[in-house]
Amino acid sequence: MTTLLLVEDDPLLGAGLQAAFQHASYKVDWVRDGRSALSRARAQPYDGIVLDVGLPALSGLDVLRELRQEGSGVPVLILTARDATRDKVAGLEAGADDYVVKTADLEELIARMRALLRRAGRVSGRLTAGDVALDLHTRRVTLRGEPVALSRREFDVLHALMAAAGRVLTRHQLEQALYGWNHEVDSNAIEVHVHNLRHKLGAGALKTVRGVGYAMPRVAS
Repeated sequence: MTTLLLVEDDPLLGAGLQAAFQHASYKVDWVRDGRSALSRARAQPYDGIVLDVGLPALSGLDVLRELRQEGSGVPVLILTARDATRDKVAGLEAGADDYVVKTADLEELIARMRALLRRAGRVSGRLTAGDVALDLHTRRVTLRGEPVALSRREFDVLHALMAAAGRVLTRHQLEQALYGWNHEVDSNAIEVHVHNLRHKLGAGALKTVRGVGYAMPRVAS
């Protein structure tokens, strides 16, 4: 499922946006301030971000600038009440992929996010890395064209690593991608899943970066 980070401090608007995107079959994590947004975006490989500009603690533009400076290419749609041309220019120059004023229709907002994800290759439903192919719609994994049986958690670990397009993900990042933010996780759960994936896909399928985490080769969507 495509996962979005929603950053909006207005409780009524945020709840409405979360419900609308969930109704459109997105998984949505919602935070209400800039520092929480930056922390979440660093900890989990989201497919897209809907970002308000006027936020407590850290502005949306500052969040965006920091993510871009760190090399994040996640598609970001700015959603704000500021509709002056100079504000739009500032948002785009900070690294936004699109800029939508809060008076826009919800259907338009969802359509524009869908277009961003499509252009970024985030919604093709298929990821490949070497001989491994993963289909998000059928939750099917193949190795050199032959099906590989994975558990739900193994599939989710593999999906997170392939969606990260060659970046190293820490154990904590993988835990949050799999289990969310309100669950206790066995200390070696990720290591067990990685071990099982290597057994099924080959020892070289997943790369360990000692002291940091795990990675797969850059994928083609």
